[in-house]
Amino acid sequence: MDVETDVLIVGDGPVGQTLAILMAQRGWQVTVVDRWPEPYTLSRAVAFDSEAARTLATLGLSEYIATETEPSGRYVWQNADGQILLDIQGSPTGWCHWPDSSSMFQPGLESALSARGARLPTLRVLRGLEAVEATDHGGHVELTCVDRAGERRVLSARWLVGCDGANSFVRECIGPAMRDLGFSHDWLICDVVLHQPRAFDPNNLQICDPARPRTAASAGPGHRRWEFMRLEDEPIEELDTEESAWRLLKTFDLSPDNATLLRHAVYTFQARWAEQWRAGRMLIAGDAAHVMPPFAGQGMCSGIRDAANLSWKLDLVLRGKAGDHVLDTYVAERAQHVRHGVRMSVDLGKVICQLDPVAAADRDVAMMAARERGVGKGAPQAPVHPLRTGLLQRGGGAAGGRLAGRLSPQGRVRRGTETGLFDDIVGTGFVLLCAEDPRRHLDARTEETLKELDVRLVTVVPDDAPSGAADPDVVADTDRLYLPYLAEAGARAVLVRPDHYVYGQVVADEDYVALFDDLRQRLSAPAPVPAA
Repeated sequence: MDVETDVLIVGDGPVGQTLAILMAQRGWQVTVVDRWPEPYTLSRAVAFDSEAARTLATLGLSEYIATETEPSGRYVWQNADGQILLDIQGSPTGWCHWPDSSSMFQPGLESALSARGARLPTLRVLRGLEAVEATDHGGHVELTCVDRAGERRVLSARWLVGCDGANSFVRECIGPAMRDLGFSHDWLICDVVLHQPRAFDPNNLQICDPARPRTAASAGPGHRRWEFMRLEDEPIEELDTEESAWRLLKTFDLSPDNATLLRHAVYTFQARWAEQWRAGRMLIAGDAAHVMPPFAGQGMCSGIRDAANLSWKLDLVLRGKAGDHVLDTYVAERAQHVRHGVRMSVDLGKVICQLDPVAAADRDVAMMAARERGVGKGAPQAPVHPLRTGLLQRGGGAAGGRLAGRLSPQGRVRRGTETGLFDDIVGTGFVLLCAEDPRRHLDARTEETLKELDVRLVTVVPDDAPSGAADPDVVADTDRLYLPYLAEAGARAVLVRPDHYVYGQVVADEDYVALFDDLRQRLSAPAPVPAA
């Protein structure tokens, strides 16, 4: 069979859509199949973080973020008596310039992604096809699907990626084993539209009441979400009714007179990750690879990180610039982040879901005492730890440096007379971000590597430097972010990967060549990937 597409994606949710657009923007033929004939019209996730927003902006969704989402704002935990246990004020300008957290109505996000994908000539979406069989033939993968009429259709691709949710078909083909942390609680989810605008302060509230833990949160402009934990011995069928939803919403002064209940549903919050993310030419991402409680707001964000990480590595493999061993670093790197995110979400859930009044009282005393000491105030801790293993510069000291594996920041820069966000002005892909002109330190082989990998050389100068001509290799540090960032790390330059994580840094003259020698070797020669 002739291979008809480069990348075949199962699942047209936000993760599958993000991966599809990232690959199609690089020029690859991408096919997405989804078993449902129409997109799902109700919301699941209600927010994404600054890093996810940065990825969405690279897809062309900056206008969507600016007009159809809103900063999530303040997030407060209270006990049953209304005493504050935790108070986090989200910043409207996060590490990646976008807000720390943006609230959104998920169908609007999916619609924006769908519209963007429709403008890409190499991306097609086939709906109403359910994947039922996958075969890896070594050089390509065949996927058998069944349409709504029962007709079978066989698709072929060079790579298959399952973004098909928690009950993933592709995961079953790769290896179904899941690591389950044993956290499981049922919550009634109520999505509501208010008839009249109402101010909420805090905008997001977690009520840690052992009588019934509750959540009230922004769900995007014009939308709100309330969540109520199922109590022990409370039948799900009694909780999951419209009557129960309105009875519980009444405690927040909500009724059919002032609000519309878009939906109510009982969800089981779980904490699991797949033991195996890749088998040959088949991989998984998003909920197919991991599920976590929503308390850290990292479920969909983790899936978008999966897509950002996998896309540039798959691109290098398809272009023949890297061996497919590089895809094993996708698994190693994302497993690190996901396991941290799942465990953190579980830790938060254990605090929130406490139903024992005595244990809850002890918790309240401990958290209020910590708050008196300054713990639990101010900005949230970044949920994603630095990468420790994976596709990073090997070695310590000058090789790799303290920034390797960390997410790079984003601020505004100026090129000539044009000012904008770094990604908009400089572009995406590999970037060598420098506090000096690096060219005199590069040899011929390094220059060749830069060309092969489309590495952009960018020299940052102070904001008050003369504008001059729009030199494509020079930007002014408008937000005074990048030069202090490099100086604090003792770095003359850092190599930033296409997913915005730092590969390694330059301290001495000879480090420029050593940095790219290391990258070239890592891409071309298979090397053992340490266990995550």
